[in-house]
Amino acid sequence: MIRVSLESGVCPDFLGFYSGMLRNDVVPSKTSFSLILRSCTISGEAQLGEAFHCQIMKMGFEYDMILQTGLLDFYAKVGDLKCAKRVFMGMPRRDVVANNAMISALSKHGNVEEARNLFDNMTERNSCSWNSMITCYCKLGDINSARLMFDCNPVKDVVSWNAIIDGYCKSKQLVAAQELFLLMGSARNSVTWNTIISAYVQYGEFGTAISMFQQMQSENVKPTEVTMVSLLSACAHLGALDMGEWIHGYIRTKRLKIDVVLGNALIDMYCKCGALEASLDVFHGLSRKNIFCWNSIIVGLGMNGRGEEAIAAFIAMEKEGIKPDGVTFVGILSGCSHSGLLSAGQRYFSEMLGVYGLEPGVEHYGCIVDLLGRAGYLKEALELIRTMPMKPNSMVLGSLLRACQIHKDTKLGEQVTQQLLELDPCDGGNYVFLSNLYASLNRWDDVTTCRKLMIKRGVHKTPGCSSIEVNNIVHEFVAGDTSHPQFTQINAFLDEIAKELKGQGHVPNTANVLHDIEEEEKEGAIRYHSERIAVAFGLMSTPPGKTIRVVKNLRTCSDCHSAMKLISNAFKREIIVRDRKRFHHFRNGSCSCNDYW
Repeated sequence: MIRVSLESGVCPDFLGFYSGMLRNDVVPSKTSFSLILRSCTISGEAQLGEAFHCQIMKMGFEYDMILQTGLLDFYAKVGDLKCAKRVFMGMPRRDVVANNAMISALSKHGNVEEARNLFDNMTERNSCSWNSMITCYCKLGDINSARLMFDCNPVKDVVSWNAIIDGYCKSKQLVAAQELFLLMGSARNSVTWNTIISAYVQYGEFGTAISMFQQMQSENVKPTEVTMVSLLSACAHLGALDMGEWIHGYIRTKRLKIDVVLGNALIDMYCKCGALEASLDVFHGLSRKNIFCWNSIIVGLGMNGRGEEAIAAFIAMEKEGIKPDGVTFVGILSGCSHSGLLSAGQRYFSEMLGVYGLEPGVEHYGCIVDLLGRAGYLKEALELIRTMPMKPNSMVLGSLLRACQIHKDTKLGEQVTQQLLELDPCDGGNYVFLSNLYASLNRWDDVTTCRKLMIKRGVHKTPGCSSIEVNNIVHEFVAGDTSHPQFTQINAFLDEIAKELKGQGHVPNTANVLHDIEEEEKEGAIRYHSERIAVAFGLMSTPPGKTIRVVKNLRTCSDCHSAMKLISNAFKREIIVRDRKRFHHFRNGSCSCNDYW
């Protein structure tokens, strides 16, 4: 009955059964205490575990090796290394299991020298002994010592391989991790695959992560919830909705448990792919929601221009008794900014500290500057920046600069851009801002001076790169790049789009083309912007009516923005572009951003 009550997770019941044993003069066995200790270790119940330590001593089990090892493990895992050492030193004899537990405890607390001394003096070692030392070195970032220990290990098992691969991944040495991964061959298990897939996602190799998952399937290794979370993160970054939907379907088919972690990953994926209805369906379907789930839906609604719904979600979250944090307010304030909700945004910003006791960070100030700038209150935005308790970063100044460009305040725009250059002289985007400003005023000498300064300082402009998923394959396009195998067909389709746009009266806006060249050449430069190539490829490669989804690494330019509105109307398609700043939902000739981004 103690075992049943422990497995049910109901703490009072198992304590009641234990008390009942004592009242009925039934002496608890080693098994009883072993079960209770394991439960205290898992739940982190330090005081309760200490109380049962006393019970173990009273019942005459102070020299039982199994219980003493259990106590050692308990103290180590609740963070009491001093007591763990005391238990270990008090053991009349120590087997390999006890030694391994002590090495694990020492390594967890970073005592690598003590752990190594104990390991070197062990008369008997098993795979767990070697694995504990490998893990210890990996945790401390000493991957060379970990590899030496791995190579010397005569009893390598799957845990040994997984530990060293994980160590290489955490040391950002993916090539070495991949080499060991390939050497493992058929010994790889789901943990191995999860480790390598997660590493590729963490370091931005999203396409490779998805390819690894496909290989995992071909080798008939069963994915776990951890696999799904990593893959959904990759899909979110790539905007790969079709793959994300397939993963969601796989989760349902295999009846994997959608807890708050997996549920949050699904919500985030759908939000970042611009599929808000699907995101809301997952959100409302969760039986339990934590702060991360609420934040994901609030941020997602805000970034997609649905500020009023983000506020409604915030109010619902409060009714559920969930306390908001800084991320929550980033979602609310950015939602107010993207939806032009000036008074609501100002109110929530003032309530952060006054009502919720949260000190606004630089990201919150950036949202309010953006909100004021959208409404044309440039002087107020500038004054807010001057009174910030911290130094403004590029996000804050960039928001003000965009407002200057929209509202044609070139004088203030030039001042802000100079501040950006002083803030980070190596950021190519700042030079592009200034060059765009000069180009829009036909100040070509200043454009040339700016470009020379970039060359002198070794600063390079980040090339525009856009990705689109078609038939579960993510295609990437770089501005001006003609290397795609279907570029001949794409180029022909771009001609068709240009004719359609011209027929609708579109006049290319070449003000931000940085070269003092002929107008026709400027129009050609704009035509090969990465998002326009990606949209052309999507239109020619997908059936009529299917939504086009594009992810771009930079902010979309004004000409491409105007073109996307006309393309959505001409081809009767919804086009969703996620640029560095926000989402743009182009539909029937208009955009969700109301032409402010």
